[in-house]
Amino acid sequence: MKVHVHVSLKPGVLDPQGRAIHHALEGLGFEGVNDVRAGRLIELDVADSVSDEALDEMCRKLLANMVIENYRIDKLETA
Repeated sequence: MKVHVHVSLKPGVLDPQGRAIHHALEGLGFEGVNDVRAGRLIELDVADSVSDEALDEMCRKLLANMVIENYRIDKLETA
């Protein structure tokens, strides 16, 4: 089973990478971008037997820094 874990900074946490992207977009002449928040995507290929609880524990213990980050788990449909 394919699983995507989206990790992003919590609101109010400074995002220097997002600021740099925003500045670069402005420098390239793109207008109308009010703010940028950068995050990361982690793709896992796990056995079908891996539980939602185990995925959640993986995120809390390793994949996300719970002090400053949020995460969202998306299970992908396989063909």
